[in-house]
Amino acid sequence: MATSQTETSKAEISKGHRIGVYPGTFDPITNGHMDIIQRAARQVDHLIIGVARNAGKGPLYSTDERVAMVREDVAGLNAGGASIEVRAFDNLLMHFAIEMNARVIIRGLRAVSDFEYEFQMAGMNARLNPKVETIFLMSSEKHQFISSRFVKEIGRLGGDIRHFVSARVAERLAERFALEAGNGTVPTTSQT
Repeated sequence: MATSQTETSKAEISKGHRIGVYPGTFDPITNGHMDIIQRAARQVDHLIIGVARNAGKGPLYSTDERVAMVREDVAGLNAGGASIEVRAFDNLLMHFAIEMNARVIIRGLRAVSDFEYEFQMAGMNARLNPKVETIFLMSSEKHQFISSRFVKEIGRLGGDIRHFVSARVAERLAERFALEAGNGTVPTTSQT
């Protein structure tokens, strides 16, 4: 089982540990994300899931809500001995990785269309700090088509999303969409 940590100090993670960051918006976290998290945990001793505040993407959930959802979903994950921590961040990804003493940034790839953007971002990150490597993990076959955006669209239109997200996340989405349908607006979310 994963050792869930909320705020791990640098001193608590010994120098010999391999620390990796898996960043994303996670609005909401999907089974595809969970697949990458589980596989990423096998590559490092300590995995930090970085939940980007990213107000520019117009998230459905506040940062605090997204952090809570990710923590709930990873709480029971078999991480093969790796510890997993969930943190929000609102600075440059490379700065966040350096703050966390990470030597690896983990990115998931779903399709060829993801590759060009991710390749460019990895190149820029390497220029910013060549000591931090980017590792790409291909989505497993059954998760390649899942995206948070599609999950929200399907859920908002009354489709069954239980195959794409955990039961907890499906319930949260149903509640949010019920509120949205009841008054015609999405409840405002603060980015705290």
